[in-house]
Amino acid sequence: MAANTTAYDKVMAARAKGRPTAADFINNIFVDFTEMHGDRRFGDDSAIISGIALLGNIPVTVIGIEKGHDTKDKIARNFGQAHPEGYRKALRQMKLAEKFGRPIITFVDTPGAYCGIDAESRGQGQAIAENLYEMMTLRTPVISIFIGEGGSGGALALAVADEVWILENAVYSVISPEGCASILWKDSKKVKEATECLKMTAEDLISLGAVERIIEEKGDISLVYKSLLKQLNDALAPYNITQGKEKKLEEMLKKRYKKFRKIGEL
Repeated sequence: MAANTTAYDKVMAARAKGRPTAADFINNIFVDFTEMHGDRRFGDDSAIISGIALLGNIPVTVIGIEKGHDTKDKIARNFGQAHPEGYRKALRQMKLAEKFGRPIITFVDTPGAYCGIDAESRGQGQAIAENLYEMMTLRTPVISIFIGEGGSGGALALAVADEVWILENAVYSVISPEGCASILWKDSKKVKEATECLKMTAEDLISLGAVERIIEEKGDISLVYKSLLKQLNDALAPYNITQGKEKKLEEMLKKRYKKFRKIGEL
C-alpha cells in the first residue's frame, strides 16, 4: 500500500464515481460478447450481465456484477445488488460453460446481494448457497476478478474460483465497513477503524491467502485492460488443450478444494 494511503482510502477509491464497471472490462478485453438473459425460473436481473465471448481465440463464458454509470443506469442495475434470479442466471451460464468446456471469468463489483423482502421471498440465501456449492465442483477453469467492491456473500457467490485476482484499489470483505461499525460499536463514525480491522485491501488479502494476484492500476485504464488480457490468456493457456485434459481438470478440482479449505487457518 502506498505511503499515507489508508484502508479507508482504498474503499473510497473502489467506490469512486467514474470507476470502470464490469461492462467496461468486458467490452475492452473480450471480442464478440453475446449477452444471455434470464434464469429460466423467475426472470432476468440487470445487476448481473453474462454471456459468451472470445478471449483471443479461446471461447469463454463471462459474468459480471454491473453497477451502472449514470443515475438511470444505476437504478436499473439496482446499484450492483443482485436478486436471486441474478445468481441463478449466472449459475445457468456456468453450467453451460462446463457442458461445452468453456473457461469462466467473473468480474465482481457489489456492495452485497440485495436484501429486500422480495429477494428474500424468492430464496436469496438459497441462490447464493447453491452457487457456492456448484462452483466448487465445476469441471472447467474459473477466474474471478474483483474490480471494485466485494461485499459479503453477494461477491463470494461469483468468486469460488481456481484463482481470485483483485485490482490494487479494489476491496473484498465479509461485511461493509459501515455495517461492521454499526454492529461492533453502534457508531457509524467508527467506519475508518472498522475498515482497518476488516483487512479488506488487496495487500491484506494477498497476505491472508484469499487472493492470488494483484492487478496494478497504472492511471491509464487501457493499460489495465491490456494487462488483464495478457494475464488471462497466460492463465488459461494450459487448459486450452485436448490431450491430458481430464487429468488436468481432476488436479484443478483438488487444488480448488484445498484452496478454500485452508483460508482462515492459523
